[in-house]
Amino acid sequence: MQALINSFLLVFASEMGDKTQLLALLLATRYKKPWTILLGVFIATVLNHALATWAGAWVSTLVTHQTLIYILAGIFFVFGLWILIPDKEEEFKERGHFGALVTTIIAFFLAEMGDKTQLATIALGARYQDIVMVTLGTTIGMMGSNALAIFLGEKLLRKVPMKWVRVFSCVLFIAFGIGILIKG
Repeated sequence: MQALINSFLLVFASEMGDKTQLLALLLATRYKKPWTILLGVFIATVLNHALATWAGAWVSTLVTHQTLIYILAGIFFVFGLWILIPDKEEEFKERGHFGALVTTIIAFFLAEMGDKTQLATIALGARYQDIVMVTLGTTIGMMGSNALAIFLGEKLLRKVPMKWVRVFSCVLFIAFGIGILIKG
């Protein structure tokens, strides 16, 4: 259960203002099909995060426990600082002439490749070695964050000071890094 809750918290917080959340807002505005966009986000996220969690669990079998602790703590510290750098809408462009669902699946899957939430999912997979719970937690976190963008859109994003969301997310990542070092 800890893997599920921690995975949810980290991804939900780190997705606030992330490029994929901006992408969800853009697609919802363009297609006016919020449920279709949300389904596309779900499909892309499950595929991407299941692969990332599996990769993390696999990597954890290649190094000693102590080495893994230092690697994971370092990754969470770096992500904590990385999250302070805002994503820009210009970083992605919509391509193709597919419908809303296919466009969302492809765009989200590709946007998540190498993104901090995918890399965090790999680290969580290595930390907990529970592919199902980590994938479920990160997917729920991604869905919650992007559902806010899809259904509440610009109104919510204008009222939430992104600077403080980023600071909170940074603190959360650093706390996870410290927790990993302490629990050893």
